[in-house]
Amino acid sequence: MYYNRDDYSIYYEKYGEKDKVILILPGWGDTRKTFTYLINYLKDNFTIYILDYPGFGNSPFPSKDLTIYDYTNIIRDFMTDKKITNPIIIAHSFGGRIATLLSGYYKEKIDKLIMIDIAGIKRKKSFFLWLKEKLYKLLKLIKYILPKKLKDKYHQQLLKLFGSTDYKTLPNKMYQTFKNIISEDLKYYLPYIEQETLIIWGKKDKATPLKDGRLINKKIKNSALIIYKQASHFSYLEYPLLTSRIIEKFLSKRDY
Repeated sequence: MYYNRDDYSIYYEKYGEKDKVILILPGWGDTRKTFTYLINYLKDNFTIYILDYPGFGNSPFPSKDLTIYDYTNIIRDFMTDKKITNPIIIAHSFGGRIATLLSGYYKEKIDKLIMIDIAGIKRKKSFFLWLKEKLYKLLKLIKYILPKKLKDKYHQQLLKLFGSTDYKTLPNKMYQTFKNIISEDLKYYLPYIEQETLIIWGKKDKATPLKDGRLINKKIKNSALIIYKQASHFSYLEYPLLTSRIIEKFLSKRDY
């Protein structure tokens, strides 16, 4: 199904017909398909919505660059138009940026939050990263003196050498959007999150290290942190049954 508004056409799926709603916010570059196990586990007791962000899955990218606030407002419009009130939000990685703004900045009415290896904490650059960025910018200048037919090929080679995994996989039209998003430090909004929050983290996560999870746990007063010692950034995929059971217990208010 598609949700259309303004310049956006967002693909989404709906599962279940219960009164209580779960809204799943996937990670950057992920789609609804990575949450199949969890959806199947929970759909008999909830109504579940999950969508593809603009530029991923079945959702085309609009005709302008986006910020994290744009992505968040797309979700806010979706919630309003679909009459989704007081949902439970399950967010992974990039989806955590949206969940943080929904709750801590826009103060949307949300029942509970489940944050899995979320992004949004901007870390200080190491000397190595600073040097890498300076070298990239210096080498990038060469592109402007190359013949037109060689410029794109040269730029692609630079990306292979210097770009992050997320950056390398993006189409050209999404580069600026990616830069806009990672430049925002959302930790300042965390203390304003009032919902009961479950935080799940992989100890071996290198994309969003465990120290981020500990900081988020400290900043959100009503939160609990569960650490998977052998998991990485996709902890919910590496331990699907365990994650599903923990979430089920959290939502049923049983001790875990």
